[in-house]
Amino acid sequence: MAARRTANRLVRGALYTAGATAIGGGILYISYRPRDIPGSEAAAVPPPTYGEGGVFRPPNFPEIKSREEQIVELKRSGGTVTRAVEAAKSSFLSSIGTIFGSSLVGEQNRVTETEKEEPYDLLIIGGGATGSGIAVDAATRGLRVAVVERDDFSSGTSSKSTKLVHGGVRYLEKAVWELDYSQYVLVREALRERRYFLDTAPHLSQWLPIMIPLDKWWKAPYFWAGTKFYDFLAGSENIESSYFLTKSKALDAFPMLKKEDLVGALVYYDGAHNDSRMNVSLAMTAALYGATVVNYLEVTDLIKDASGRVNGARVRDRISERNGKNADEFTIRAKGVINATGPFTDAIRKMDEPTAQEIVAPSSGVHVILPGYYSPANMGLIDPSTSDGRVIFFLPWQGNTIAGTTDSPTHITQNPVAGEEEIDWILSEIRGYLQPEINVRRGDVLAAWSGIRPLVRDPKAKKTEGLVRNHLITTSTSGLITCSGGKWTTYRQMAEETVDEALQEFNLRTHPLTSPPRISGTEVEDEKALFDGTCQTHQVRLVGAHGFSKTLFINLIQHYGIETEVAKHLTTAYGDRAWTVAALCAPTETRFPVRGKRLSPLYPFVDGEVRFAVRHEYAQTAVDVLARRTRLAFLNAQAALEALPGVIDMMAEELGWDKKRRGREWKEAVRFLGSMGLPRGKLGLTREEVERGRVGRYVDEEYRLYARHADKPSELLDSDSKFRSGENPVQKSDAPTTQ
Repeated sequence: MAARRTANRLVRGALYTAGATAIGGGILYISYRPRDIPGSEAAAVPPPTYGEGGVFRPPNFPEIKSREEQIVELKRSGGTVTRAVEAAKSSFLSSIGTIFGSSLVGEQNRVTETEKEEPYDLLIIGGGATGSGIAVDAATRGLRVAVVERDDFSSGTSSKSTKLVHGGVRYLEKAVWELDYSQYVLVREALRERRYFLDTAPHLSQWLPIMIPLDKWWKAPYFWAGTKFYDFLAGSENIESSYFLTKSKALDAFPMLKKEDLVGALVYYDGAHNDSRMNVSLAMTAALYGATVVNYLEVTDLIKDASGRVNGARVRDRISERNGKNADEFTIRAKGVINATGPFTDAIRKMDEPTAQEIVAPSSGVHVILPGYYSPANMGLIDPSTSDGRVIFFLPWQGNTIAGTTDSPTHITQNPVAGEEEIDWILSEIRGYLQPEINVRRGDVLAAWSGIRPLVRDPKAKKTEGLVRNHLITTSTSGLITCSGGKWTTYRQMAEETVDEALQEFNLRTHPLTSPPRISGTEVEDEKALFDGTCQTHQVRLVGAHGFSKTLFINLIQHYGIETEVAKHLTTAYGDRAWTVAALCAPTETRFPVRGKRLSPLYPFVDGEVRFAVRHEYAQTAVDVLARRTRLAFLNAQAALEALPGVIDMMAEELGWDKKRRGREWKEAVRFLGSMGLPRGKLGLTREEVERGRVGRYVDEEYRLYARHADKPSELLDSDSKFRSGENPVQKSDAPTTQ
């Protein structure tokens, strides 16, 4: 009996040991298993090589139609083509008829008339993240799509985000503590979309570890459980697991942190991206798949058929006006119209129905840019316990540091100004968790901007219900579909749901793409998508992604002789299109670098990017280049002003601008830089003064060493936010936009 009990104890002990080993091994495997990290794999297509005889064979990328050609396509849908085009066609057909006979000419005329009268399946108003995403989805389902944007792609909210691709840690906390199932669903959806985002654009996005400093020991298990739950919800889409850092390890990773009261930190992973370049890439991808995409085309009115259904829009070409000509106005016809205009959603809805209830409650989010030494190059920080409970991010971005954001009611303007009180609040919060010897000066703010977040309220909901944090898709009685709200991370899901709604509302049929474009510029099978008429955007890689790898910059350096910093920038901004950008860089006439003249000595943006933006990305103004094709205006407003003369000259050469247009570009670009934090004292500088170096000149000789030297500049910025002086620029529970 004693022997049996001993045996039982040994067996139980062995079973317990085996169980503990299995559980521990499972945890270790889950934590340290091999990861499929987006962007770390080899390129889907190999880099260019040298062929026989040492001849270099660059990729043969497909061309995107010019803006003028796209406008001709739009006019065809309304049954009108410019007289010049008609005359050219008539002359061409007459010459063909002389050679081949009149029957061929008649047939050609018949086809042309059919093309002119064929409406689009969908007309999308708005070229931001939402509108461009809808265009990619619809075009890859075989629909005939048009996109018109009043300004430039990503000229509004889509270029002024926090630059994160995230599931929303704070939404998860709210879902748990408030038992809010809708917030839980939002987090699950965003975590899934986060992985799709990083897979389809690995050159423009990457994983970023984010630290949560802990000042109390009891917070460690709380945040550990929260970040692990965040990992668990991501499931197979997760990459790196969250982990705990001791105080010494936290300071080693983030040496700027204040040591007092620091007991450790939790680190979790989210994504970061280059938002406006992502938006431009979406628009160009849609164009390559056959969508007609045009910026600076303003919708002036919606048109309806005899039954009152919206079936098109009247538009005006704003570039004609910029060139001093009469605005070209024409009609675009479509079977269905989608409103994806972000903060300007209600303006389009009221074109359709003047009495429509407003659904957008605009909220101002301010961000500031500080020098890169304020944060590590590869780790961000989130402060979940600011002075009033608002979460603030502190992230490395494009070599600098981005900090924000505030959240306060505002009114809708094209380029809202970040006011001094919002900037001061952000700087004050930063000082609270950095070491006291680090003097966070107002003069260190290189740029500051305000983005409008279009929070939305369901018009069918009760007035007492608050704003929804996710997106909203509604259809008016006349058939206008509106997609509003949401965030960058979930743009693809928003687009899929909107196209699904459009298919049903407008009785559209999708079509397989029998000959999809070779976006990679090679003959290699490079696309996983089936293109069978179903939604494939979860695996349709964007322009530039196919030939990208983290070692591509080495090939660029070796072939074109450009600087390492520039080569790395080009590959992460353009992917495999960096080959074309580098080829467009002018020779420097120096030993090294061989190509690539910098727009500003402080940043890796080069002259080839200006030419590429004009020829291949529809850039029409200097602001398009400085703010959205490159990010110089967002990184350093003063450096952007110094680069402005050169950018205008290159664009004038490309686009044939006269003296009057160049002068207009100067004035409008300087005005825009004022909304990016350029002090008012710099706004009156002439081009000649800037070229003579007056931008950074100060009376005190010592201050000439610094770009922005004062702790509190006397040239303060106005604000477009609607809050009283002395208030914290954040949403209160009783704020009008939360009622």
